Amino acid sequence: MDTLATIWDAFIHVVDPWRFMSISFRHIPATIRGLIHEKDYGALLSFARFEEALFGTFWATIGPNVKLNAEQRVIPLLEGRIKDGVVHDEVVSTPVYGTVLEVGAGSGMYADVFARFREGADSAHDNESLRHRKTTGGHITKMYGVEPNPISAKALGQRVKDLGMDDIYHVVPVGIESVDDPSAWNGKIEPGSVDCIVSILCLCSIPEPEKNIKLLYNLLKPGGRWYAYEHVKVWRGGPLLSLYQRFVNLVWPHFLGGCELCRDTEKSLRAAGIFKEIDFVQPVAQPPYQVLPHKIGILTK
Repeated sequence: MDTLATIWDAFIHVVDPWRFMSISFRHIPATIRGLIHEKDYGALLSFARFEEALFGTFWATIGPNVKLNAEQRVIPLLEGRIKDGVVHDEVVSTPVYGTVLEVGAGSGMYADVFARFREGADSAHDNESLRHRKTTGGHITKMYGVEPNPISAKALGQRVKDLGMDDIYHVVPVGIESVDDPSAWNGKIEPGSVDCIVSILCLCSIPEPEKNIKLLYNLLKPGGRWYAYEHVKVWRGGPLLSLYQRFVNLVWPHFLGGCELCRDTEKSLRAAGIFKEIDFVQPVAQPPYQVLPHKIGILTK
């Protein structure tokens, strides 16, 4: 019975990327209607711009479900309760604090989570599970949400206002390469000015990862921390699984906003600069046959 269950679970993981892409495909009509409504006819004639619009429309629908699955790891990560891929009941590391930059903030899926950590946050607003254990939230003083997708950036701005965070939260509607360019947006992030970087399932999509991850690294203060939860290239499961991942990746980026399944994100992070401590590993209990394997942890500059 256990063998059959394992085989079925492996099958689900193998076909799941195609199911995910099919959901994106079904958002094509809504994307077309949205672009016509916005009179953005140029995007209808540009493959790259239409892919960007499709992902924004798709993610607005599917993002909350992705969050529900991911937050069982993401929230403990931000609370400093993950070490060596294991979730602990108590704080075993450093919770997110100070000036925080979220890469690929999207439409603000995790904005409500960050609101719990803002300076002076009322712990009474934490959910039930948080009330029953010790936390050290309430330390974020400023936030930058980097989101170049125009549909997502617009939704992010509204989300921030709805949560009453617009006094400390700055939407950065440009790519990583322009965050320090005041001519590209209404602001500037200085090198060495950020206490924490948070990347949640986004480094797979950024262009020129080696270059841009290094740019992000340079924004961190000495001693600053990078909180990362990312899906990465297959490194377990054998050559057949790795080959299958590369096959899926022929189609996947077109439906998932340029996301690359086979990106060696850990290698890019390590190459960005010197980290005095790296705790970035596979979550405990993750099976070896995942087409979208993950790594999670904190890298300290």
